[in-house]
Amino acid sequence: MSDSEGHKSLEKTLSEGMVVDRAWLAKRGFSRPSVDYYLRTGTLQAVARGAYRRPGPPLKWEHLVYSLQQLGHSVHVGGRSALDLGGFSHYLSMQGVKQIHLYGTDKLPSWVGKMDSPYKFQLHKTRLFDTPVPESVTTKPFGHWDWPLRYATPELALLELVAGVKQEADFETADKLFESATALRPKLVTQLLTACRQVKAKRLFLWFAERQRFSWFDRLDLSEISLGSGKRVIQTGGALDSKYQITVPRWMNEASTDGSEQPFL
Repeated sequence: MSDSEGHKSLEKTLSEGMVVDRAWLAKRGFSRPSVDYYLRTGTLQAVARGAYRRPGPPLKWEHLVYSLQQLGHSVHVGGRSALDLGGFSHYLSMQGVKQIHLYGTDKLPSWVGKMDSPYKFQLHKTRLFDTPVPESVTTKPFGHWDWPLRYATPELALLELVAGVKQEADFETADKLFESATALRPKLVTQLLTACRQVKAKRLFLWFAERQRFSWFDRLDLSEISLGSGKRVIQTGGALDSKYQITVPRWMNEASTDGSEQPFL
């Protein structure tokens, strides 16, 4: 194969904006010497050690998420990021480095954290389900080729968010985001809460949802949802919500009484 034929083959195989590794290239017939040659001639660029792309415009975070998914990493955009992109937090401050929250059980490649970019990826490995709820993850098209990026639905994203609540600032953020949750699907919420294995996340989700008094909350089927037993101390020194047996910031639950502190599960 001539140099020009090789370049054309690379352009046909590797879409502009995708970031791949040598293993991905090798599976598609590009030998190590040919990859080294493409790097020397500028046909390929190294974005970090072990990660390559074709020269082009600056990469967006969506390029990298799609690349990770194509490289076989089982991750999706979730939690705060999925809610931000869904318009839930238009009134919350978004300053500094943009953080993209990914959820999955994989370990991300080391090059992800070594790229010089205006955004950072945070991988959450918390296992909320023994068996995932397929309807809780959707896809959204991105870019010229309509690449399908996997996103958490608002129902799943809010559950992922509350699973990470630890301090008062987290409570405030979650409360603001729940204010925009006017149209959640009660059937999907019920499925998620039934399948969820984390008691803390389920209790918090219901507590935040009930505060907003949305009509969909009254249509939840709570009969099969296990909320465990005993208290869960989430906000240290907070007030005990007697219904859900969780400690929350006092100003958010002024009518509560104090409870003894006990580690949550």
